[in-house]
Amino acid sequence: MKAILLLGGSGTRLRPLTNDTPKQMLPVCGRPMIEWVCEHLSQHGVNEVVLSLGYRAEAFTKAYPQGRIGRLAYEVAVEPEPRGTAGAVRFAAEASGITGSFLVLNGDVLTDLDVGALASFHESSAAEATIALQPVADPTPYGLVVADPSGRVLSFSEKPEPGVTQTALPRGEQPTISAGTYVLTPAVLDRIAPDRPVSIEREVFGQLVADGTLAALVSDTYWLDTGTPQQYLAANLDILDGRRAGARVVDASTVASGSIHPDARIRTSVIGSGCEIGPDAVVLRSVVGDGCRLAAGAVVIDSVLATGAVVGVGAVLSEFSVLGSGEQVAPGAVLRAQRQPPA
Repeated sequence: MKAILLLGGSGTRLRPLTNDTPKQMLPVCGRPMIEWVCEHLSQHGVNEVVLSLGYRAEAFTKAYPQGRIGRLAYEVAVEPEPRGTAGAVRFAAEASGITGSFLVLNGDVLTDLDVGALASFHESSAAEATIALQPVADPTPYGLVVADPSGRVLSFSEKPEPGVTQTALPRGEQPTISAGTYVLTPAVLDRIAPDRPVSIEREVFGQLVADGTLAALVSDTYWLDTGTPQQYLAANLDILDGRRAGARVVDASTVASGSIHPDARIRTSVIGSGCEIGPDAVVLRSVVGDGCRLAAGAVVIDSVLATGAVVGVGAVLSEFSVLGSGEQVAPGAVLRAQRQPPA
């Protein structure tokens, strides 16, 4: 089966990390996020992907000039202008000549979902589209989906208000959200207007629910939307901590080709190559990109440093602070939950 990966977003919630880099090219434990996504797909019967691109499309083709990402062959569909999630799907499907059922995935979601089981369920459902559902405690940032025992979707509420969640579910039932992985038939493409931006979540799924042709399969597995600094950091630490099935790396908190002072204290963190970490520096539950420099006594906790960032003597970063590429923190400065150094 062929899969379309939606990769066109500009990653505004992850800035400054995405000022120059698409979010799916950000490293997760030393590998671009898209490689983790494609590796997972190749393990579940997908043999080709279509990259639906927009923002900095050249970053993908430059990184993978041989037309393959790991085991998967890929082709690209670059939108001339933003067309919404559904418009991007239609454009990519037509550009790549898709004629049968196909997968669609949000490229910034990391999951252990059994994609093959979802495709098999879709084939037995006779639905126009089938979506994967994930149980969550709070569906309000996502999309609340209610389905009957057979898997037929009864309602789809994108980013619902808390009151909607309480009244839409039977007593005691855990909310489920759209997990960002779909199986679509070509008939769905006919529902997408070609001449304007269209949201698959807000428009197309609503049409399918009204016609009784949207199915869903619940899968309580590892699932993470990586769209914020907190979630991006979690993506790295979850792999270090072994929370993802089959995703293992060498303890990245002890691997670096740069210079780490023996008195530095590094725990549960990802350290990039070529870093310099001075005496008495502390790095805890953080991501430090390639070529970063942490001076003596610098403290980085629950934070992310992009390539070439510099933290001065005795400076402190905490509470999901983020430094973009090449940014510097002055000696003694204290940053809490900040995206860039203060002026």
